Amino acid sequence: MSLTATNIFSLIDTEVKTNTTTYPLATKVLDINVALDDAIDIAIRSCGIGQYDDTNQTDYPIITTNLVSGQRDISYTADATGNLILDIYKVMVMNSSGVYFEIPQVDMQSERGTERFYDGLNTTGTPSKYDRTGNGIIFDVIPDYSQTAGIKIFINREGSYFTVSDTTKKPGIDGRLHEYLVVSPACKYAERNSLDNHTALYNRKVLLEKKISEVYSKKDRGVRKILSKRPFNFI
Repeated sequence: MSLTATNIFSLIDTEVKTNTTTYPLATKVLDINVALDDAIDIAIRSCGIGQYDDTNQTDYPIITTNLVSGQRDISYTADATGNLILDIYKVMVMNSSGVYFEIPQVDMQSERGTERFYDGLNTTGTPSKYDRTGNGIIFDVIPDYSQTAGIKIFINREGSYFTVSDTTKKPGIDGRLHEYLVVSPACKYAERNSLDNHTALYNRKVLLEKKISEVYSKKDRGVRKILSKRPFNFI
């Protein structure tokens, strides 16, 4: 059963016998948003190929930016609507013919064959690899051409959070898991106030976290898994 914000607020009060005075709405919303972060983290780690995204988001978790001649690096912190980027899992670059292709991520600090990142020769051309450093992406070569929306980044991002004015809004996670946004805040309140039902709430919280993982791991059920042979080099 899916829950609205009003439902969640009311059920939390029922769980720990509170009201807007003993458990102020602003504090309650903060705890709910922390629980949403926790749920999203579990979902992202569990869902594999079928990438998670908050269903309240109004666009896809893909951002584009211009590829600029002479500009080797780009920085990123948020998507086009201001949602914090949690992680990236694919980068594509448009070549001079206008075709996107995926480029692999490397670690220029430890991997071999990454000399072009730091050899000082400032090689120009079409990027073929990227390194992530801090909140930036650095290409192995300096682009010698420009393309509008020439960089496409596939991301994981934060959820669509609740505010104190929300009433009918529903969490952007699977409706079967909305109970987690009741139990987790209630558990925090019970812990802060040394309530007798803290242990019971904590145990329910753990079970719901396992359920989140199970639900999102099954999102890949329709994906056909193929075993492939790989050569092994024995030394």
